[in-house]
Amino acid sequence: MPGMVVMKFGGTSVADAERIKRAARRIVDKREAGHRVVAVLSARGKTTDELIEMAEEVSSAPDPREMDMLLSTGERISCALCAMAIHDLGHRAISLTGSQAGIVTDESHTKALIVDVRAERIKAALEEDSIVLVAGFQGVSSMGRDVTTLGRGGSDTSAVAVAAALGADVCEIYTDVLGVFSADPRIVPEARKLDTVSFEEVLEMAASGAGVLQLRSIEYARNHGVRIHCRSSFEDAPGTFVVAEEETMEQPLITAVTHSTSEARITLIGVPDAPGAAARIFDALAQANVNVDMIVQNEPASAGGRAEISFTVPREDLRVSCAALEPLGGEAFTTMHTHEEMGKVSIIGAGMRSHPGVAAKVFGVLANEGVNIEMISTSPIKISCVIDRDRVSHAVQALHSAFELSGEGTLGEEETFRARETL
Repeated sequence: MPGMVVMKFGGTSVADAERIKRAARRIVDKREAGHRVVAVLSARGKTTDELIEMAEEVSSAPDPREMDMLLSTGERISCALCAMAIHDLGHRAISLTGSQAGIVTDESHTKALIVDVRAERIKAALEEDSIVLVAGFQGVSSMGRDVTTLGRGGSDTSAVAVAAALGADVCEIYTDVLGVFSADPRIVPEARKLDTVSFEEVLEMAASGAGVLQLRSIEYARNHGVRIHCRSSFEDAPGTFVVAEEETMEQPLITAVTHSTSEARITLIGVPDAPGAAARIFDALAQANVNVDMIVQNEPASAGGRAEISFTVPREDLRVSCAALEPLGGEAFTTMHTHEEMGKVSIIGAGMRSHPGVAAKVFGVLANEGVNIEMISTSPIKISCVIDRDRVSHAVQALHSAFELSGEGTLGEEETFRARETL
């Protein structure tokens, strides 16, 4: 289908009636420019958070299946309202749930994975010259035919998956800032907008806490060759293009500093020094659908001694993690300690592959600022440090300055204010 564009609008882009009308206008403008248009919408503003609060008011441990039934309503509301606004602008539009759009997932609830997109109904609506609005963040399980949701930021993945299934020219991700920046503008006002960034770099950025794009959406885009344009809902200027590494004009030493303040650390003491001990621990976490980030194991110093294993998980998964590990106590480990107030700061750059001394500079900068490093993890293009949560902002500012990442394309005063309000 030539001229196919998938447009995704995040929660702040459809937060109220005026913003829904603005999104409808942008969708119609794209259609009137000759493109066939599919738009994927998130729930309005804080709707998802409000739905979670409703569930917690009636249940201390909401059933996952029913949680998905509840949470999926937010995106449906956005799509129906936007379709109404598009009708008022003189164009045909049809809103579809994730199930109606053919988004098929595995059987997991609250963090389902997309396994297929059967887009026949979308294609039929496009052939009838309709604009198609798809509820993001949701699908239907392949076996049980239950409503499923894709986890935080899942609408990005919905949009990329639909774009791949349709062979779209581009997947435009509309958000409340101008694109991807060298750091969070709320912490570093002089952060620089990146014109292009490679899939590899933005994957590391998303995994390290950058909230502009969801990690799984980038993985899906890279694997299926979907071109992403991350841009502002409020400006017409180009944003940031996410492209294959060979398409980038240069590979700067450091591209961005990212951070997370939602880390929790679990330390298991008394782990047997024997094959299979770690496998039992992390298999239990995998069965509970918990993503583990950094892992550090201390080898026992004495013969017959026991080891310690420390690892980080998202703070929201700490309760589930502990519940999954408790049955292993006494065999796989003797004692479990948790620490909820952890953060993470990372530097990412494709140029790190060919420049020695980056790690030494990172550690030196943090040491000079009095920031203690609890855990370290690296990849060829990333260095991440787990630190105390209350030191994260200071560490981001220090690293951004030390690596001289400010420059042309920084936010203006009004844009900085908006970024701080909405990011």
